[in-house]
Amino acid sequence: MNASGNTSRTPAMLRRRTDSVRSERGASLVELLVALSVLALGILAVGRLFPAGTRVQTQDRMTSTASYYAQQKLEEVLTLEWQDTDLAVGRHPAVAAESLGTRKTWQRFYQVDAMPAPLDNLRKITVNVSWNYHGARTVSAVTYKRR
Repeated sequence: MNASGNTSRTPAMLRRRTDSVRSERGASLVELLVALSVLALGILAVGRLFPAGTRVQTQDRMTSTASYYAQQKLEEVLTLEWQDTDLAVGRHPAVAAESLGTRKTWQRFYQVDAMPAPLDNLRKITVNVSWNYHGARTVSAVTYKRR
């Protein structure tokens, strides 16, 4: 302490204090903005995966349902007798496909074709189920009915 009552500080003391202030320095505003930008880009990239996953899941569910409707019709047609009009050669129903589902999302028809000799005791039955989800989609199932 000097005569006026002030404590004098030596240059070494000032240097230690300045060094300790520098070592306690936090992140700058620019560093924080860069870190937040990188974090935001990462979150946006991950966020884009969820709608794509939902879309694929919905498409798979619709395809499974269409396959079910096709299999259902095949099993129904295979129980018919050879002379039944529903087993006649041609498209069934002839004009418009039948609509299926609670919202009439799927359309189904089947085609019966006669086979050439020596397979003329067989009829080829093709069931088509179609729907529209991000473009037109179709599932087909084929079987043969013996006389």
